[in-house]
Amino acid sequence: MRYEEIRREIEAGTAARTLPAWAGRVLADVAEGRSRVPAVRHPLGFLCLPVERGGDFGVCLHIWTSEVDPAPSTTSPVHCHSWDLLSFVLYGTVRNVRMDVGEGPGGAAAQVFEVVSRGEVDELRATGRTVRYSPGRSTAHGTGESYTLPAGVFHSTLIEDGRDAATVALGRQTPGGGDLSLGPPDVATHRVRRARSDPGEAARALHRSAREVANAYAACPAPPRPERPRDDLSPTRR
Repeated sequence: MRYEEIRREIEAGTAARTLPAWAGRVLADVAEGRSRVPAVRHPLGFLCLPVERGGDFGVCLHIWTSEVDPAPSTTSPVHCHSWDLLSFVLYGTVRNVRMDVGEGPGGAAAQVFEVVSRGEVDELRATGRTVRYSPGRSTAHGTGESYTLPAGVFHSTLIEDGRDAATVALGRQTPGGGDLSLGPPDVATHRVRRARSDPGEAARALHRSAREVANAYAACPAPPRPERPRDDLSPTRR
């Protein structure tokens, strides 16, 4: 399945009928070496399988698991995308916390970094701009639910109770935006190379994820009632 087909399934409310089986096949193929899709340790704490990357569109599987140690982060979990996100939760509960970001008093101080990615290297460019941020509205999404997240919204993503979770994440690039991250005010521009997971660890994590997907839908043959994906956060620009 590709971006447009997956998007149509989510928007039609039929994703719970089709995406779990597709995701299970992708996970098994990567775990068994039948697919060349890499398993990348993402600095935001999940294992990323970039299934489709082309033009302004992309499809990834995001897997939060204790089987693989998270990649070290040089900034913070607070970030915003240059692309609109449409996401379907395969299993677990994902919580997005909107951050109120401004230059007035109150909140924690942080520097804005522009993230420029080229292949497996992320350049985090220190802008010198200092802001303050504090947690705002948050929303949680469980197994079989979908949500949207507009570009340009600062947020952090948490997994409820530290349990396993996985999502099918669709990205659509928007013009004029940038990928941004908040980090320490005294950190300079630097580069970080994204590391592929150890093959053995990745295989264990992906097999575990495939089992979680199968278990989550084994007792739920009928999909939830069709509904529009929830707009997780209003499109407030930075």
